Amino acid sequence: MFQKDKGLEISDRSIYGRASKGAFWVFLLRVIQLLLQTIKLMILAHLLDPYNFGLMGVALLTMAVLETFSTTGFEAALIQKKEDIRSYLDIAWTALVLRGSILFALLYLVSPYAAMFFNEPKAAPIIQVVGISVIFKALANIGVVYFQKEMEFHKTFVYTLSGSLADISVAIPAALLLKSVWALVLGSLASALVRLVVSYIIHPYRPHLSFNKQQFKELFAFGKWLLGSTVVVFLARQGDDAFLGKVLGASALGLYQMAYRFADLPGSEVGVLSRVAFPAYSKLQGNIAKLRKAYLKMVGCLSLLSIPLAGGIFALCPEFTQIFLGNKWMPMVPALRILIMSEMIKVPMDTCGALFNGVGRPDMSFRLVFVRVITLAVIIYPLTMRWEISGTALAVLLAICASVPIWLLGTAKLIKIDPADYLRMFWPPLVGTAGMCLVLFGLGKFIDQFQLAGFLCSVLAAAVSFLCFMFLIQELADYSVLREIKSLFDSLRLRGDSS
Repeated sequence: MFQKDKGLEISDRSIYGRASKGAFWVFLLRVIQLLLQTIKLMILAHLLDPYNFGLMGVALLTMAVLETFSTTGFEAALIQKKEDIRSYLDIAWTALVLRGSILFALLYLVSPYAAMFFNEPKAAPIIQVVGISVIFKALANIGVVYFQKEMEFHKTFVYTLSGSLADISVAIPAALLLKSVWALVLGSLASALVRLVVSYIIHPYRPHLSFNKQQFKELFAFGKWLLGSTVVVFLARQGDDAFLGKVLGASALGLYQMAYRFADLPGSEVGVLSRVAFPAYSKLQGNIAKLRKAYLKMVGCLSLLSIPLAGGIFALCPEFTQIFLGNKWMPMVPALRILIMSEMIKVPMDTCGALFNGVGRPDMSFRLVFVRVITLAVIIYPLTMRWEISGTALAVLLAICASVPIWLLGTAKLIKIDPADYLRMFWPPLVGTAGMCLVLFGLGKFIDQFQLAGFLCSVLAAAVSFLCFMFLIQELADYSVLREIKSLFDSLRLRGDSS
């Protein structure tokens, strides 16, 4: 018995160690991607107008609709499986290639009708060309699923970053030459193509076409709930875009999507860190106490990162927009501030998706997002017609608030988390962010934050003031997240020294 318990303890330490190391690589990847994305958007926003971004938005929305309603969920099923998955790889890749081929044909055929729906005839050829990226994604090496399953995120770092670098390397020169939406199209195609090539360079597995009815049914049994969740997530995240593009046109869509991109920065870590959390939760699903501890650590760390970033964007978004994007983007500022408030609620709530899937309950993720979609569908029309893109943003905020009870009840049922546990995680960064915003608003009375030097001074003051508030809170209250982050980096440093 002693040996068995010791073995389990070592196994758990191994899981935590790989998850911690994976979190480091994921965090590094996200920081670099955010920098690249921000640089790209700032440059392209000066070279292209909201209408061009709106046209690209129409094309991506059309592609996303077809991709969403044909999601297999096979990759997630492979990661969640405890046994060896090698025999399942070819059937999963075959299904993805078949799906990609059908999607490409459908995109080509429906492009004129999609352009007609949005009253944008120029969007039709853009949709057809963007659809080529579906083929590139489908042909990618299925072997890269091992990177996430085995938590080898240093390899995911290389694979993912290669596409981001290709995008920015192609899109910016193309925008300088073409001054049109085709720069965005070429950047998107370059990203998908480079990732396709890198997937075969970085992993030795070579898939081939194969079909096994029993294996297909096993993967689909898990994937069907992810299909339902993916559909409602799409409606929750992009239903507002589709509605806005139809009702208010491409220029309004371009403004709204740009606002959403910057509002989504605080929450962008959730999807990336979920790649670390999902396999870790899958391995811990038999131990509720350890699963609960791991989940609360993730929520605490994400809150510490996302809440102050959201607060800083809320306080300085008018200045940032005018300095880095230009006056033509200023109408998006009110919508951006409303979307930022929704992100402060959504970021910690979205962490439960990896948890529900990791313990084999993707149906709970479906129910949470379904409530959000129904609420959004009911209120988006009157609010958008009353306040345009700000009304759409308000509808998103209220829909997210409506789904909070599902999150609280779901995590309480699965891993026995009390609302008081969340309160202990959230109040320190909330108080620190409130203090930081007061410093920023006070500083604005003495310096011109609409000038680059004043803006940069404000950003520095925000970072310093938040850190000061947080260390003060740690001294006065029992807030363990800062200590846990320090221990994480200490452990990573020790591993590096030992290697």
